[in-house]
Amino acid sequence: MSRLVACLVLLALPALASEPVPRRPVHTYSIVARDAVTGEMGVAVQSHWFSVGATVPWAEAGVGAVATQSFVDPSYGRLGLELMRAGRAAPEALAGLLAADGAPGIRQVAMVDAQGRVAAHTGARCIAAAGHVVGEGFSVQANMMERDTVWPAMARAYRESKGDLADRMLAALEAAEAQGGDIRGRQSAALIVVSAKSTGRPWADRRFDLRVDDHAEPLKELRRLLTLQRAYNFMNDGDLALERKDTDGALAAYGAAEKLVPDSAEMVFWHAISLVGVGRVDEAVPLLQRTYKADPRWRELVLRLPAAGLLPDDPKLLARLTGTKAPRK
Repeated sequence: MSRLVACLVLLALPALASEPVPRRPVHTYSIVARDAVTGEMGVAVQSHWFSVGATVPWAEAGVGAVATQSFVDPSYGRLGLELMRAGRAAPEALAGLLAADGAPGIRQVAMVDAQGRVAAHTGARCIAAAGHVVGEGFSVQANMMERDTVWPAMARAYRESKGDLADRMLAALEAAEAQGGDIRGRQSAALIVVSAKSTGRPWADRRFDLRVDDHAEPLKELRRLLTLQRAYNFMNDGDLALERKDTDGALAAYGAAEKLVPDSAEMVFWHAISLVGVGRVDEAVPLLQRTYKADPRWRELVLRLPAAGLLPDDPKLLARLTGTKAPRK
């Protein structure tokens, strides 16, 4: 351990000791990973424990990702990110924190840093079946599993699955569940993906930040939320395009969102408004009619958009869009 890490760990000892620790283990399977192409980093987890997303997963753009589980000490997340932010590689950061921990045998922790360096630890006193697999740019780990085939299946699924980092991490979780998962069942799940580099705006750096706190099928719900978050990411891209007066860009983004979640009135409405912006009113009207059937208040929203500069202040156009009669002059 370097002198810098030793000093940082000594400074962290009071915080490490003061963090709340659950009296029962968070029997969990998780993955930390870095996408070698995009540089995005993430962590995903499922557990038979309420609100696992509040304690196990940690991630910061340009820094790394951490999963801390078994008898959870949340400070591994906070301090692990601090050490990696200070320039320590994930293996060095984890080694320092374990050295400062009075009970490393009951911890299970994994870290990946912004360069893709990985470290993992499964304490000798973690409840069986427990173990981990470290691969290139990722680590999968599990404790209190029904079978010891869980974490090898997770590693295989992550390596072989297609899609972006969020898809591949979720595939790893689903592979764990297919092997029996947690010996006591399932309750909550979470997934975080952060950008390769920090913009200084944490809200923009988190591409995905999803939690299922209590659900009979947390992974199925997590996948539904992942699709919904993708759609809203497109919606946000469309909003930014409108701010730049890029109507074509907004049209493409809103259309992509609607394609992902075709039953969402929100997606359909803004797709329609972007069509109006490029003069494709005939295509917009049927979409707007769909939203009015879902909730007639969308019609009132159309009438408020001219004041915000999102539609022309044209009574005939507004009447056509809302299906009402234009006022006589």
